[in-house]
Amino acid sequence: MPEFEAVIGLEVHAELLTRSKMFCGCSSTFGAPPNTHTCPICLGMPGVLPVINRRGVECAIRTALALHGTIAPMSRFARKNYFYPDLPKAYQISQYELPLSEHGYVAFVLDGVEKRIGIRRVHLEEDTGKLVHAGIMEEAESSLVDYNRCGVPLMEIVSEPDLRTPEEAAEYLRTLRAILVYLDVCDGNMEEGSFRCDANVSVRPAGATELGVKVEVKNMNSFRNVQRALEYEIRRQIKALREGEALVQETRLWNADQEITLSMRSKEHAHDYRYFPDPDLVPLVVEPAWIEEIRRNLPELPEAKRRRFARDYGIPEYDAGVLTASKELAEYYETCVRGQNDPKAVSNWVMVELLGRLNKDGKGITESPIPPARLAALLRLLAEGAISGKMAKEFFDEMYASGADPVEILKAKGGQITDAGELEAIVRAVVEKHAGPVAEYRGGKETAFNFLVGQVMRATKGKANPKLVNALLKKALAA
Repeated sequence: MPEFEAVIGLEVHAELLTRSKMFCGCSSTFGAPPNTHTCPICLGMPGVLPVINRRGVECAIRTALALHGTIAPMSRFARKNYFYPDLPKAYQISQYELPLSEHGYVAFVLDGVEKRIGIRRVHLEEDTGKLVHAGIMEEAESSLVDYNRCGVPLMEIVSEPDLRTPEEAAEYLRTLRAILVYLDVCDGNMEEGSFRCDANVSVRPAGATELGVKVEVKNMNSFRNVQRALEYEIRRQIKALREGEALVQETRLWNADQEITLSMRSKEHAHDYRYFPDPDLVPLVVEPAWIEEIRRNLPELPEAKRRRFARDYGIPEYDAGVLTASKELAEYYETCVRGQNDPKAVSNWVMVELLGRLNKDGKGITESPIPPARLAALLRLLAEGAISGKMAKEFFDEMYASGADPVEILKAKGGQITDAGELEAIVRAVVEKHAGPVAEYRGGKETAFNFLVGQVMRATKGKANPKLVNALLKKALAA
């Protein structure tokens, strides 16, 4: 609404791909029976001492560097104190005053315009446990607690309030998730909770500089739900301001079934958590040599890969953006291209035929029944003229259904007819049989030619080389 402006900042929590938890040796694997991946340290028993997970620190440094952030030579863990059943120690080990990294950014292109969203901080902490409610949380008669997740390495990435629309917020999240997956620091699984987002949103009159009353929105487990929740919350706040209703700083939950946000509790301030340095953990000192070693080993990231695809393969920017949206999809595409195929032809088949079928079936590229080498082989047969475009799609359908090798399908079914002598005899027979359309064509009716081509293709069961058919038919009609 033009008279109002939304101000959005996102807090992303990403579980790190480590074998053990952040401060103990328990497994961080997802999906184990409840409360089987626990020990006295992650359960907060008296007399235990936590030890920092080096791999977790490395993952956070990799992320901070990829986000163009500054790495602090010394950071410190703190205790964030609050009481909740999924927090056995009654505090969470996190970072507060001295985070691992600050002052980065995420860049993305939306509707042809490049956006740059500031990153306020990247810091390390431990995840909490998980409550399992007997029914809807607000109405549950009881709740069970699973501490398996408690202590899993967690990285929090806090954006500046630079986002202005729900669409920007969703695209920011897609871009950030892709970066983390490319870095191999997080699997990005929103359904399992390893990539989670809380949104802080307020509205203010257009042109104003002061921030409005901030509301935090939680419980959004997909990019679509983040966008829809923000759209609803912005409308709700604008309606309240128009009607003179006072907004309050609070935490609200997104109800995806009803497509509304519901008040959960008043929003805490930093001082409510009574942060203080954790006396059981020494300051985290990161040596410059280690930072540079990690920097040298960073992989090619989505934005750089997108630019390279467009430059080196000559495909449109749109295609390059789609094909680099995930690490696995980019690898699939490049494998096909390395099979000596035209990059644009590969792009079309991957984006239209393969992704179209996978999306319809609710599958990702890693679940494709057609390996990239076999799609590459199919496109080589098409480029060489061994099969026609129509046959290629028929082959593709069979490959998708059974995973068959296109070369074996060709052996079984036969390929395109390219023998000029064989086709010339069929063309003559068609011309002799259809004197009417032949006369119409010679009289200037171009559409009659298409009819005659169709008759040749029917006679060859679609296996005739179309270019050769056109040439032979024109020659016969000119005689």
